[in-house]
Amino acid sequence: MLEEMGSFFDARLEGYERHQLDTIEAAREFYPFTARCLPQGAGVRILDLGCGTGLELEEYFRLCPSARVTGVDLAPGMLRALREKFSKQALELICGSYFDVPFGENTFDAAVSVESLHHFTQAEKIPLYRRLRAALLPGGCFVLTDYFARSDEEERGLREQLLRLRHEQRTEDGKFYHFDTPLTVRHEAEALRTAGFSAVEVLGSWGQTSALRAVK
Repeated sequence: MLEEMGSFFDARLEGYERHQLDTIEAAREFYPFTARCLPQGAGVRILDLGCGTGLELEEYFRLCPSARVTGVDLAPGMLRALREKFSKQALELICGSYFDVPFGENTFDAAVSVESLHHFTQAEKIPLYRRLRAALLPGGCFVLTDYFARSDEEERGLREQLLRLRHEQRTEDGKFYHFDTPLTVRHEAEALRTAGFSAVEVLGSWGQTSALRAVK
């Protein structure tokens, strides 16, 4: 059965970090790699979409302890765990959907998202990426490390499977349910460019996970 997104992750909070680090190929490499791709400096401001318990922030706060991070996540339990883990850091945590939460304009030096955005379509992401781009300072960047489909056929098949399950289970419109529907890297980069990012590059790849950087 499909589960509502926030409830899905809170129900698995106890073993979440172990699952992420031990069952996803090269996760112990790409979380710290992502952190090292973010800007460092006194008072730098970072927006983290789908922050969870902040696995990438462990390395980032070591590198940049004065960073101010705004984290957005649907799961309140995840946010509580994140707050407890980094009780001495400058964290602003927002429980909500990053599709709805206002980001402001010209506010952040960079944005980051790790293993979160692979649940949404290109059409859903483009308006989000436009708002995200507007929230970045001139020259700011978005670092996206995520799980990607290997082909157009895989991308299309997973989306069709989700739509079939939603129809069969009569899920509620307007709510997000946990089911992986990753785009291909090519389609992800297209969404970012359509949203107005001036340059998109692949920084690294580990199996089906890749790290992309998009520059405002």
